[in-house]
Amino acid sequence: MNLTDKNFWIKYWENKTNLNIKVKPNYILSEILKKITSKNKVKTAIELGGYPGYYAIYLKKYLNIESTLLDYVVIKKQIESLLKINELNVNSVKLIEADLFNYDIKTKYDLVLSVGLIEHFENTSEIIKMHTDFLNEKGVLFINIPNFKGLNGLIQKYFDLENYKKHNIDCMNIEKLHSICEQLGLKNIEVRYYGSFMIWLENFDEKSFFFKKAFNIIWLFFKVIFKLIPIETRFFSPYINITATK
Repeated sequence: MNLTDKNFWIKYWENKTNLNIKVKPNYILSEILKKITSKNKVKTAIELGGYPGYYAIYLKKYLNIESTLLDYVVIKKQIESLLKINELNVNSVKLIEADLFNYDIKTKYDLVLSVGLIEHFENTSEIIKMHTDFLNEKGVLFINIPNFKGLNGLIQKYFDLENYKKHNIDCMNIEKLHSICEQLGLKNIEVRYYGSFMIWLENFDEKSFFFKKAFNIIWLFFKVIFKLIPIETRFFSPYINITATK
């Protein structure tokens, strides 16, 4: 069962006013993607559910990888504008607008990645299996999801319950994710917390002045601490990363 629908995502993306960013060489997760693509000699990649395609753009622009974006919602005008800002032509990234559950896979890839996708589905094993279906014989899988089982999750739950309910919190368990990858026959499995500290709210702009000030003070306090002591833990790390090979 999906925790969101197409109308939700159309409204979500159409209301975003800050999508046209220039993807930088040090874009978040870039250091991991560099290692993965270099080690596995990646030449082709597909980003699943990654609209507007920041990672597909990163892979094409900085690593010269033939990249594809597949998502349930693809607003071409937005993506064309984003590609232009990133000095790429409109055909630099292949676009596929499709329902992942009904898509007839015709091409396999060296790298299959998603960032912030699988947590929107209740059947975690099924959605990860769909990722592996896109992998070629020696392909590598990379999945990144938010970790709402720590401090950031508590903030989401108490200050943006609507957004919190759009996420499958049970899937944010590294032991469970590792077990699913094993059951799917994947190899070289690594599931770990990523990032020392980060908190955010989707509805932050709607909050009061005093709430924003308090939020920023808390953010700054923990940011300084974890800058000095950069540890990755379930309670403070904002993300979980999954890496595996077929």
